[in-house]
Amino acid sequence: MERFIGRESELSSLNKKYATDKFQMAIIYGRRRIGKTTLLRKFCKNKKSVFFTAIKTTADRNIELFSKTVVNSLAPELKGISLNTVEDIFSFLADKCSTERIVVVIDELPYLAKKDESFTSYLQKFIDEYFTSGKMFLILCGSSVSFMEDEVLSEKSPLFGRRTMQISLKPFNFRQTGLFLPSWSSYDKAIAYGITGGIAKYIALIDENLSIDENIINLFFTKEGYLYEEADNLLTQEFREVDTYGRIIETISLGANQVTEIADKTGVATQNISYFLRSLLETGIIQKKSAITEEHNKKKIIYVLNDEMLSFWYRFIPDAIETIEAGNGEKYYYRNVKPLLNSYMGNIFEKMCRQFLIEEGMNGLFPSCISQVGTWWGTNPEKKEQTDIDVVGIDKLNKEAVIGECKFRNEITDKAVYDALTERRSLLKGSYIVKELLIFSLSGFSDWLINEEKNGKVMLFCLDDLYNGQ
Repeated sequence: MERFIGRESELSSLNKKYATDKFQMAIIYGRRRIGKTTLLRKFCKNKKSVFFTAIKTTADRNIELFSKTVVNSLAPELKGISLNTVEDIFSFLADKCSTERIVVVIDELPYLAKKDESFTSYLQKFIDEYFTSGKMFLILCGSSVSFMEDEVLSEKSPLFGRRTMQISLKPFNFRQTGLFLPSWSSYDKAIAYGITGGIAKYIALIDENLSIDENIINLFFTKEGYLYEEADNLLTQEFREVDTYGRIIETISLGANQVTEIADKTGVATQNISYFLRSLLETGIIQKKSAITEEHNKKKIIYVLNDEMLSFWYRFIPDAIETIEAGNGEKYYYRNVKPLLNSYMGNIFEKMCRQFLIEEGMNGLFPSCISQVGTWWGTNPEKKEQTDIDVVGIDKLNKEAVIGECKFRNEITDKAVYDALTERRSLLKGSYIVKELLIFSLSGFSDWLINEEKNGKVMLFCLDDLYNGQ
Protein backbone atom coordinates (compact mmCIF):
# COMPACT_ATOMS: atom_id res chain seq x y z
CA MET A 1 0.00 0.00 0.00
CA GLU A 2 1.38 3.43 -0.96
CA ARG A 3 1.95 5.59 2.09
CA PHE A 4 0.38 9.03 2.28
CA ILE A 5 2.63 11.36 4.24
CA GLY A 6 2.60 15.12 4.16
CA ARG A 7 0.38 17.27 1.94
CA GLU A 8 -1.95 17.84 4.89
CA SER A 9 -2.26 21.52 4.05
CA GLU A 10 -3.14 20.84 0.41
CA LEU A 11 -5.61 18.11 1.36
CA SER A 12 -7.24 20.39 3.93
CA SER A 13 -7.61 23.19 1.35
CA LEU A 14 -9.26 20.82 -1.12
CA ASN A 15 -11.66 19.50 1.50
CA LYS A 16 -12.66 23.01 2.59
CA LYS A 17 -13.57 23.87 -1.00
CA TYR A 18 -15.40 20.57 -1.35
CA ALA A 19 -17.48 21.33 1.75
CA THR A 20 -18.96 24.47 0.16
CA ASP A 21 -21.16 22.30 -2.09
CA LYS A 22 -20.79 24.93 -4.84
CA PHE A 23 -18.98 24.71 -8.17
CA GLN A 24 -15.23 24.76 -7.72
CA MET A 25 -12.36 24.54 -10.19
CA ALA A 26 -8.95 23.66 -8.79
CA ILE A 27 -5.77 23.83 -10.85
CA ILE A 28 -3.04 21.50 -9.55
CA TYR A 29 0.35 21.22 -11.17
CA GLY A 30 3.93 20.20 -10.46
CA ARG A 31 6.78 18.22 -11.95
CA ARG A 32 6.52 14.51 -12.66
CA ARG A 33 6.74 12.00 -9.79
CA ILE A 34 5.98 14.69 -7.22
CA GLY A 35 2.80 13.07 -5.88
CA LYS A 36 -0.06 14.91 -7.58
CA THR A 37 -2.01 11.77 -8.39
CA THR A 38 -1.51 10.34 -4.89
CA LEU A 39 -2.86 13.57 -3.39
CA LEU A 40 -5.90 13.52 -5.68
CA ARG A 41 -6.60 9.83 -5.06
CA LYS A 42 -6.52 10.53 -1.33
CA PHE A 43 -8.88 13.48 -1.77
CA CYS A 44 -11.31 11.48 -3.91
CA LYS A 45 -11.47 8.57 -1.47
CA ASN A 46 -15.04 8.04 -0.24
CA LYS A 47 -16.30 10.80 -2.56
CA LYS A 48 -18.33 10.28 -5.69
CA SER A 49 -15.84 11.01 -8.44
CA VAL A 50 -14.69 10.66 -12.02
CA PHE A 51 -10.92 10.24 -12.27
CA PHE A 52 -9.61 10.41 -15.83
CA THR A 53 -5.92 10.38 -16.71
CA ALA A 54 -5.07 11.48 -20.24
CA ILE A 55 -2.29 9.66 -22.08
CA LYS A 56 0.12 10.41 -24.90
CA THR A 57 -2.11 9.56 -27.85
CA THR A 58 -4.45 11.21 -30.33
CA ALA A 59 -7.18 13.61 -29.28
CA ASP A 60 -9.88 11.19 -30.49
CA ARG A 61 -8.45 8.34 -28.43
CA ASN A 62 -8.29 10.47 -25.28
CA ILE A 63 -11.90 11.60 -25.79
CA GLU A 64 -12.91 7.96 -26.20
CA LEU A 65 -11.14 7.02 -22.96
CA PHE A 66 -12.59 10.05 -21.15
CA SER A 67 -16.07 9.04 -22.29
CA LYS A 68 -15.66 5.48 -21.00
CA THR A 69 -14.35 6.72 -17.64
CA VAL A 70 -17.28 9.11 -17.20
CA VAL A 71 -19.91 6.49 -18.09
CA ASN A 72 -18.33 3.72 -16.00
CA SER A 73 -17.98 6.03 -12.99
CA LEU A 74 -21.39 7.69 -13.03
CA ALA A 75 -23.68 5.38 -15.00
CA PRO A 76 -22.26 1.84 -15.05
CA GLU A 77 -25.67 0.55 -16.11
CA LEU A 78 -25.04 2.31 -19.45
CA LYS A 79 -21.67 0.60 -19.96
CA GLY A 80 -21.01 0.34 -23.67
CA ILE A 81 -22.73 3.63 -24.44
CA SER A 82 -20.30 6.09 -26.00
CA LEU A 83 -20.26 9.86 -25.63
CA ASN A 84 -18.68 10.71 -28.95
CA THR A 85 -17.66 14.36 -28.53
CA VAL A 86 -16.36 16.74 -25.89
CA GLU A 87 -19.76 18.46 -25.90
CA ASP A 88 -21.48 15.12 -25.24
CA ILE A 89 -19.21 14.40 -22.28
CA PHE A 90 -19.60 17.86 -20.76
CA SER A 91 -23.39 17.81 -21.27
CA PHE A 92 -23.58 14.45 -19.50
CA LEU A 93 -21.44 15.75 -16.61
CA ALA A 94 -23.46 18.96 -16.36
CA ASP A 95 -26.64 16.93 -15.97
CA LYS A 96 -25.16 14.57 -13.37
CA CYS A 97 -23.58 17.40 -11.35
CA SER A 98 -26.58 19.72 -11.44
CA THR A 99 -27.85 18.57 -8.03
CA GLU A 100 -25.17 16.14 -6.81
CA ARG A 101 -21.66 16.84 -5.51
CA ILE A 102 -19.24 15.02 -7.83
CA VAL A 103 -15.48 15.42 -8.14
CA VAL A 104 -14.29 15.40 -11.76
CA VAL A 105 -10.53 15.02 -12.15
CA ILE A 106 -8.77 15.44 -15.48
CA ASP A 107 -5.22 14.34 -14.76
CA GLU A 108 -2.37 15.06 -17.21
CA LEU A 109 -4.56 17.63 -18.94
CA PRO A 110 -1.75 18.76 -21.30
CA TYR A 111 -1.79 15.38 -23.10
CA LEU A 112 -5.40 16.02 -24.03
CA ALA A 113 -5.46 19.79 -24.52
CA LYS A 114 -2.30 19.96 -26.63
CA LYS A 115 -3.82 17.58 -29.17
CA ASP A 116 -7.23 19.27 -29.13
CA GLU A 117 -6.77 23.03 -29.00
CA SER A 118 -10.54 23.55 -28.74
CA PHE A 119 -10.81 21.54 -25.51
CA THR A 120 -10.23 24.43 -23.10
CA SER A 121 -12.62 26.64 -25.09
CA TYR A 122 -15.38 24.05 -24.85
CA LEU A 123 -14.62 23.66 -21.14
CA GLN A 124 -14.87 27.42 -20.63
CA LYS A 125 -18.25 27.50 -22.40
CA PHE A 126 -19.70 24.72 -20.22
CA ILE A 127 -18.30 26.26 -17.04
CA ASP A 128 -19.97 29.58 -17.81
CA GLU A 129 -23.27 28.18 -19.07
CA TYR A 130 -23.80 25.04 -16.98
CA PHE A 131 -21.20 23.97 -14.43
CA THR A 132 -21.22 27.10 -12.25
CA SER A 133 -24.90 26.62 -11.45
CA GLY A 134 -24.30 23.02 -10.35
CA LYS A 135 -22.21 21.21 -7.74
CA MET A 136 -19.25 19.93 -9.71
CA PHE A 137 -15.80 20.02 -8.13
CA LEU A 138 -13.58 20.15 -11.22
CA ILE A 139 -9.85 19.50 -10.89
CA LEU A 140 -7.44 20.09 -13.75
CA CYS A 141 -4.02 18.59 -13.14
CA GLY A 142 -0.80 18.49 -15.15
CA SER A 143 2.92 17.76 -15.00
CA SER A 144 3.87 20.23 -17.72
CA VAL A 145 4.39 23.28 -15.54
CA SER A 146 4.84 25.62 -18.49
CA PHE A 147 1.61 24.44 -20.15
CA MET A 148 -0.43 24.75 -16.95
CA GLU A 149 0.89 28.26 -16.31
CA ASP A 150 0.68 29.50 -19.90
CA GLU A 151 -2.40 27.72 -21.26
CA VAL A 152 -4.57 27.28 -18.16
CA LEU A 153 -3.69 30.01 -15.65
CA SER A 154 -2.53 32.90 -17.84
CA GLU A 155 -4.70 35.74 -19.12
CA LYS A 156 -4.57 34.37 -22.66
CA SER A 157 -6.25 31.11 -21.59
CA PRO A 158 -10.01 30.62 -22.18
CA LEU A 159 -10.10 29.37 -18.58
CA PHE A 160 -8.62 32.54 -17.10
CA GLY A 161 -10.62 33.78 -14.13
CA ARG A 162 -12.60 30.54 -13.70
CA ARG A 163 -10.37 28.82 -11.14
CA THR A 164 -11.38 29.02 -7.50
CA MET A 165 -8.08 27.63 -6.19
CA GLN A 166 -4.69 26.53 -7.43
CA ILE A 167 -1.92 24.41 -5.96
CA SER A 168 1.63 24.39 -7.28
CA LEU A 169 2.85 21.17 -5.72
CA LYS A 170 6.47 21.31 -4.55
CA PRO A 171 8.88 18.57 -3.46
CA PHE A 172 8.90 17.60 0.20
CA ASN A 173 11.50 19.44 2.26
CA PHE A 174 14.15 17.50 4.18
CA ARG A 175 12.05 17.19 7.33
CA GLN A 176 9.00 15.91 5.44
CA THR A 177 11.22 13.44 3.60
CA GLY A 178 12.48 12.18 6.96
CA LEU A 179 8.92 11.34 8.02
CA PHE A 180 8.93 8.52 5.46
CA LEU A 181 11.92 6.95 7.24
CA PRO A 182 11.18 7.25 10.98
CA SER A 183 13.60 4.53 12.10
CA TRP A 184 16.60 5.94 10.29
CA SER A 185 19.32 8.15 11.76
CA SER A 186 19.45 11.84 10.91
CA TYR A 187 22.49 11.16 8.72
CA ASP A 188 20.72 8.50 6.66
CA LYS A 189 17.61 10.68 6.35
CA ALA A 190 19.78 13.51 5.05
CA ILE A 191 21.40 11.26 2.44
CA ALA A 192 17.95 10.01 1.43
CA TYR A 193 16.90 13.61 0.88
CA GLY A 194 20.13 14.22 -1.03
CA ILE A 195 19.39 11.49 -3.58
CA THR A 196 15.62 12.01 -3.92
CA GLY A 197 15.24 15.77 -3.55
CA GLY A 198 11.96 15.21 -1.73
CA ILE A 199 10.25 13.77 -4.83
CA ALA A 200 7.43 11.55 -3.54
CA LYS A 201 7.86 8.72 -6.06
CA TYR A 202 11.58 8.38 -5.37
CA ILE A 203 11.12 8.45 -1.59
CA ALA A 204 8.48 5.72 -1.84
CA LEU A 205 11.04 3.47 -3.56
CA ILE A 206 13.30 3.48 -0.50
CA ASP A 207 13.13 0.34 1.63
CA GLU A 208 13.45 1.39 5.25
CA ASN A 209 14.46 -2.16 6.21
CA LEU A 210 17.65 -1.88 4.17
CA SER A 211 20.62 0.40 4.81
CA ILE A 212 21.03 3.68 2.93
CA ASP A 213 23.95 2.12 1.03
CA GLU A 214 21.86 -0.87 -0.05
CA ASN A 215 19.08 1.44 -1.20
CA ILE A 216 21.42 3.60 -3.26
CA ILE A 217 22.92 0.51 -4.90
CA ASN A 218 19.50 -1.01 -5.64
CA LEU A 219 18.10 2.21 -7.08
CA PHE A 220 21.08 3.59 -9.01
CA PHE A 221 23.85 1.03 -9.38
CA THR A 222 22.07 -2.00 -10.83
CA LYS A 223 20.73 -2.35 -14.35
CA GLU A 224 17.27 -3.03 -12.91
CA GLY A 225 17.34 -0.03 -10.57
CA TYR A 226 14.40 2.33 -11.02
CA LEU A 227 16.63 5.41 -10.94
CA TYR A 228 19.43 3.97 -13.10
CA GLU A 229 17.75 5.17 -16.30
CA GLU A 230 15.50 7.78 -14.70
CA ALA A 231 17.49 10.77 -15.94
CA ASP A 232 17.04 9.72 -19.57
CA ASN A 233 13.40 8.76 -18.99
CA LEU A 234 12.61 12.09 -17.38
CA LEU A 235 14.27 14.16 -20.09
CA THR A 236 12.64 12.09 -22.85
CA GLN A 237 9.21 12.83 -21.38
CA GLU A 238 9.91 16.56 -21.21
CA PHE A 239 12.13 17.44 -24.16
CA ARG A 240 13.02 16.59 -27.74
CA GLU A 241 16.72 17.46 -27.75
CA VAL A 242 17.50 15.04 -24.91
CA ASP A 243 21.26 14.91 -25.51
CA THR A 244 21.59 18.71 -25.43
CA TYR A 245 19.55 19.05 -22.24
CA GLY A 246 21.55 16.24 -20.67
CA ARG A 247 24.84 18.00 -21.45
CA ILE A 248 23.56 21.25 -19.98
CA ILE A 249 22.31 19.58 -16.78
CA GLU A 250 25.58 17.68 -16.35
CA THR A 251 27.61 20.85 -16.91
CA ILE A 252 25.59 22.76 -14.28
CA SER A 253 25.84 19.82 -11.86
CA LEU A 254 29.64 19.97 -12.16
CA GLY A 255 29.73 23.65 -11.18
CA ALA A 256 29.29 25.78 -14.31
CA ASN A 257 26.62 28.31 -13.43
CA GLN A 258 26.81 31.34 -15.73
CA VAL A 259 25.37 31.57 -19.24
CA THR A 260 28.64 32.00 -21.14
CA GLU A 261 30.38 29.29 -19.10
CA ILE A 262 27.53 26.82 -19.67
CA ALA A 263 27.51 27.61 -23.40
CA ASP A 264 31.28 27.16 -23.70
CA LYS A 265 31.40 23.84 -21.86
CA THR A 266 28.40 22.32 -23.66
CA GLY A 267 29.19 23.58 -27.15
CA VAL A 268 25.72 25.16 -27.41
CA ALA A 269 25.79 28.54 -29.15
CA THR A 270 25.41 31.45 -26.73
CA GLN A 271 22.41 32.79 -28.68
CA ASN A 272 20.64 29.42 -28.23
CA ILE A 273 21.53 28.58 -24.65
CA SER A 274 18.87 30.88 -23.20
CA TYR A 275 16.12 28.82 -24.86
CA PHE A 276 17.33 25.61 -23.23
CA LEU A 277 17.84 27.27 -19.84
CA ARG A 278 14.34 28.75 -19.97
CA SER A 279 12.84 25.30 -20.63
CA LEU A 280 14.78 23.81 -17.73
CA LEU A 281 13.60 26.64 -15.49
CA GLU A 282 9.97 26.02 -16.49
CA THR A 283 10.19 22.36 -15.53
CA GLY A 284 11.86 23.18 -12.19
CA ILE A 285 14.99 21.17 -13.02
CA ILE A 286 17.20 24.22 -12.61
CA GLN A 287 16.82 27.40 -10.60
CA LYS A 288 18.00 30.94 -11.26
CA LYS A 289 19.59 32.42 -8.15
CA SER A 290 20.76 35.85 -7.17
CA ALA A 291 22.75 36.97 -4.16
CA ILE A 292 20.27 37.81 -1.41
CA THR A 293 19.92 41.59 -0.86
CA GLU A 294 21.14 42.06 -4.47
CA GLU A 295 18.25 40.55 -6.43
CA HIS A 296 18.44 43.22 -9.15
CA ASN A 297 22.16 42.86 -9.80
CA LYS A 298 22.23 41.03 -13.16
CA LYS A 299 25.92 40.32 -12.74
CA LYS A 300 25.08 38.15 -9.77
CA ILE A 301 22.65 35.76 -11.46
CA ILE A 302 23.63 32.11 -11.64
CA TYR A 303 21.92 28.85 -12.61
CA VAL A 304 21.98 25.88 -10.25
CA LEU A 305 20.50 22.41 -10.38
CA ASN A 306 17.25 22.25 -8.43
CA ASP A 307 16.78 18.48 -8.64
CA GLU A 308 18.83 16.41 -6.22
CA MET A 309 18.15 13.09 -7.98
CA LEU A 310 19.52 14.49 -11.24
CA SER A 311 22.39 16.09 -9.34
CA PHE A 312 23.37 12.72 -7.87
CA TRP A 313 22.81 10.94 -11.19
CA TYR A 314 24.98 13.27 -13.24
CA ARG A 315 27.66 13.41 -10.55
CA PHE A 316 28.15 9.65 -10.30
CA ILE A 317 26.32 7.55 -12.93
CA PRO A 318 27.82 8.55 -16.31
CA ASP A 319 31.30 7.29 -15.35
CA ALA A 320 29.81 4.13 -13.84
CA ILE A 321 27.59 2.96 -16.70
CA GLU A 322 29.99 0.38 -18.17
CA THR A 323 30.70 -1.03 -14.71
CA ILE A 324 27.00 -1.21 -13.84
CA GLU A 325 26.20 -2.91 -17.15
CA ALA A 326 28.88 -5.48 -16.34
CA GLY A 327 27.18 -6.22 -13.01
CA ASN A 328 29.78 -4.55 -10.78
CA GLY A 329 27.79 -1.54 -9.67
CA GLU A 330 27.94 -2.44 -5.99
CA LYS A 331 31.74 -2.58 -5.99
CA TYR A 332 31.88 0.70 -7.89
CA TYR A 333 29.60 2.38 -5.35
CA TYR A 334 31.64 1.36 -2.31
CA ARG A 335 34.94 2.26 -3.96
CA ASN A 336 34.11 5.44 -5.89
CA VAL A 337 30.88 6.94 -4.56
CA LYS A 338 30.47 6.28 -0.84
CA PRO A 339 33.77 8.06 0.05
CA LEU A 340 32.47 11.17 -1.76
CA LEU A 341 28.96 11.28 -0.27
CA ASN A 342 29.76 13.93 2.34
CA SER A 343 31.38 16.13 -0.29
CA TYR A 344 28.36 15.66 -2.56
CA MET A 345 26.07 16.61 0.33
CA GLY A 346 27.78 19.95 0.92
CA ASN A 347 25.44 22.10 -1.21
CA ILE A 348 22.43 20.02 -0.22
CA PHE A 349 23.20 20.50 3.48
CA GLU A 350 23.26 24.25 2.86
CA LYS A 351 19.82 23.95 1.26
CA MET A 352 18.58 21.97 4.26
CA CYS A 353 19.87 24.66 6.62
CA ARG A 354 18.06 27.36 4.63
CA GLN A 355 14.85 25.32 4.83
CA PHE A 356 15.38 25.02 8.60
CA LEU A 357 15.92 28.76 8.86
CA ILE A 358 12.72 29.72 7.03
CA GLU A 359 10.67 27.13 8.97
CA GLU A 360 11.94 28.33 12.33
CA GLY A 361 12.20 32.00 11.37
CA MET A 362 8.68 32.78 12.57
CA ASN A 363 8.88 30.58 15.67
CA GLY A 364 11.04 32.86 17.80
CA LEU A 365 14.17 30.72 17.59
CA PHE A 366 16.21 33.60 16.17
CA PRO A 367 16.46 37.24 17.30
CA SER A 368 15.07 38.44 13.96
CA CYS A 369 11.76 37.57 12.30
CA ILE A 370 13.13 35.76 9.24
CA SER A 371 10.93 36.09 6.17
CA GLN A 372 13.40 35.39 3.38
CA VAL A 373 16.43 33.11 3.07
CA GLY A 374 19.17 32.69 0.51
CA THR A 375 22.91 32.90 -0.03
CA TRP A 376 25.34 35.73 -0.67
CA TRP A 377 28.48 35.85 -2.74
CA GLY A 378 30.79 38.57 -3.95
CA THR A 379 34.07 40.34 -3.23
CA ASN A 380 35.42 40.94 0.24
CA PRO A 381 36.80 44.50 -0.19
CA GLU A 382 39.27 44.16 2.69
CA LYS A 383 40.87 40.97 1.35
CA LYS A 384 40.07 41.72 -2.30
CA GLU A 385 38.97 38.14 -2.86
CA GLN A 386 35.80 36.29 -3.73
CA THR A 387 33.85 34.91 -0.80
CA ASP A 388 30.38 33.65 0.05
CA ILE A 389 27.93 33.16 2.90
CA ASP A 390 26.17 29.79 2.90
CA VAL A 391 23.00 30.82 4.71
CA VAL A 392 21.46 34.26 5.03
CA GLY A 393 18.10 34.99 6.61
CA ILE A 394 16.73 38.51 6.44
CA ASP A 395 14.02 40.56 8.09
CA LYS A 396 13.28 43.14 5.40
CA LEU A 397 11.02 45.22 7.60
CA ASN A 398 13.57 45.81 10.36
CA LYS A 399 16.66 45.51 8.13
CA GLU A 400 18.07 42.69 10.25
CA ALA A 401 19.82 39.49 9.24
CA VAL A 402 21.32 36.27 10.51
CA ILE A 403 24.16 34.56 8.65
CA GLY A 404 25.53 31.07 8.84
CA GLU A 405 28.14 28.55 7.70
CA CYS A 406 27.42 24.87 6.99
CA LYS A 407 29.92 22.01 7.28
CA PHE A 408 28.95 18.47 6.27
CA ARG A 409 32.26 16.87 7.18
CA ASN A 410 33.55 14.06 9.35
CA GLU A 411 35.49 16.47 11.55
CA ILE A 412 34.72 18.70 14.49
CA THR A 413 33.92 22.29 13.51
CA ASP A 414 36.29 24.70 15.23
CA LYS A 415 37.23 28.35 15.76
CA ALA A 416 38.39 28.94 12.16
CA VAL A 417 34.81 28.67 10.85
CA TYR A 418 33.62 31.20 13.44
CA ASP A 419 36.42 33.61 12.57
CA ALA A 420 35.66 33.39 8.84
CA LEU A 421 31.96 34.00 9.46
CA THR A 422 32.71 36.97 11.69
CA GLU A 423 34.75 38.55 8.90
CA ARG A 424 31.78 38.33 6.52
CA ARG A 425 29.12 39.92 8.70
CA SER A 426 29.68 43.35 7.13
CA LEU A 427 29.40 42.20 3.51
CA LEU A 428 25.60 42.25 3.09
CA LYS A 429 24.32 45.10 0.95
CA GLY A 430 21.30 47.19 1.86
CA SER A 431 22.31 48.30 5.39
CA TYR A 432 21.32 45.02 7.06
CA ILE A 433 22.45 44.60 10.66
CA VAL A 434 23.61 41.06 11.38
CA LYS A 435 22.00 40.06 14.67
CA GLU A 436 23.24 36.48 14.97
CA LEU A 437 25.91 34.10 13.69
CA LEU A 438 24.89 30.49 13.01
CA ILE A 439 27.06 27.43 12.45
CA PHE A 440 25.64 24.12 11.25
CA SER A 441 27.79 21.00 11.52
CA LEU A 442 27.47 17.31 10.77
CA SER A 443 30.09 16.21 13.30
CA GLY A 444 29.70 18.58 16.21
CA PHE A 445 31.73 21.44 17.65
CA SER A 446 34.91 22.11 19.56
CA ASP A 447 34.82 23.05 23.22
CA TRP A 448 35.86 26.59 22.25
CA LEU A 449 32.79 27.02 20.02
CA ILE A 450 30.49 25.49 22.62
CA ASN A 451 31.81 28.00 25.14
CA GLU A 452 31.23 30.87 22.67
CA GLU A 453 27.62 29.71 22.30
CA LYS A 454 27.21 29.82 26.08
CA ASN A 455 28.45 33.40 25.98
CA GLY A 456 25.84 34.32 23.36
CA LYS A 457 28.34 34.85 20.52
CA VAL A 458 27.03 32.18 18.14
CA MET A 459 24.21 29.64 17.71
CA LEU A 460 25.28 26.05 16.98
CA PHE A 461 23.17 23.39 15.27
CA CYS A 462 24.04 19.76 14.65
CA LEU A 463 22.17 17.52 12.20
CA ASP A 464 19.86 16.14 14.89
CA ASP A 465 18.83 19.70 15.77
CA LEU A 466 17.66 20.25 12.20
CA TYR A 467 15.40 17.19 12.38
CA ASN A 468 14.02 18.48 15.69
CA GLY A 469 13.64 15.12 17.38
CA GLN A 470 12.21 13.19 14.42
